[in-house]
Amino acid sequence: MITTILLLTIGLLGMMFYGAYLEFRPTMIKQIPVNRLKGSIALNICLFVFGLFMVLSMGIENVMAMPADTVKAVAEISIGKGLAIIGIGLPTSFATIGAGIAVSSIGAASLAAITEKPESFGRTLVYLGLAEGIAIYGLVVTILLLGKI
Repeated sequence: MITTILLLTIGLLGMMFYGAYLEFRPTMIKQIPVNRLKGSIALNICLFVFGLFMVLSMGIENVMAMPADTVKAVAEISIGKGLAIIGIGLPTSFATIGAGIAVSSIGAASLAAITEKPESFGRTLVYLGLAEGIAIYGLVVTILLLGKI
């Protein structure tokens, strides 16, 4: 387990430090050969994915080795109920992603319109509110679906 956590930490820190290095020295990207850049990023991602796979496999092993008493207590949550909970969370996630995309586009356009014509502020505010309402609708749907379980 310690080896797996070490692999995860090394992979994650490697990606973070490499990204920070290239963020603070963007001119260095042109000097680094493309094969070396791709190779190091691929190595860090492979280390991280392998570490995650190991953590998952160790977790499955621990669950399979649980005593029978614990299994009966956990049996209340079935696969169907778990999938239902995931399905209930999807409307909120997709609605917030869609609202973020809409607000980013409308926000940029409204700022440009306000600089050209300051009296259009109220109208652009209404458009931003409508775009943000998408996320609220997803949250309402999730709350309604949670009441059905």
